[in-house]
Amino acid sequence: MKAIKSLLLSLCLITPLMGSATEYNNAVKVTFLSWITGSTKLSYERVLGHHQTGELCASVIGAGFDKFGNQPLGYTLRYGHKFFISGNEGGGLKGLYLRPEFIYSTYNYNQSLTGERTLARMSTLLATAGYQTHYGRFLIDAWAGAGPAFGTPAETGYHHGFALWNVFGTQSDNIALSFSIRLGYCF
Repeated sequence: MKAIKSLLLSLCLITPLMGSATEYNNAVKVTFLSWITGSTKLSYERVLGHHQTGELCASVIGAGFDKFGNQPLGYTLRYGHKFFISGNEGGGLKGLYLRPEFIYSTYNYNQSLTGERTLARMSTLLATAGYQTHYGRFLIDAWAGAGPAFGTPAETGYHHGFALWNVFGTQSDNIALSFSIRLGYCF
């Protein structure tokens, strides 16, 4: 039993270091567990040049579990341009990256106090850092970011792609935070 545990631990530590000899130029991705946050998020990424990719993501707000019970309905669009800074020697879709990203989110929802339909429309420009790799055609992308936000916020502070600052007992409608894990298919 101890040998099996050692083998599994070794595989868990070595597998992220292994790469694929084949480089791909496109990927489609789904944001892991996005449907439990009230929307379904799909992305397309394409290699644009050496150490650079462009990524377009769209989400349908309301196509998922409504955790706030406010019946949201709308969409989110986002575009990010990835600059790979390490691990991308052969090009393609893997390595450590920095990404400026623009997000636009608009949706109607029921206010908690009045039940009245209200419009939330927010935009943000995020600075994100992340790591992406693939094993054969299976792709994993994880990142986190922050940046300025502007627009008409929802009462929950969550905009189906980013959340407004609500940390250490302070709140701000002008600071957006976002993180995600995306799983995908390379081709």
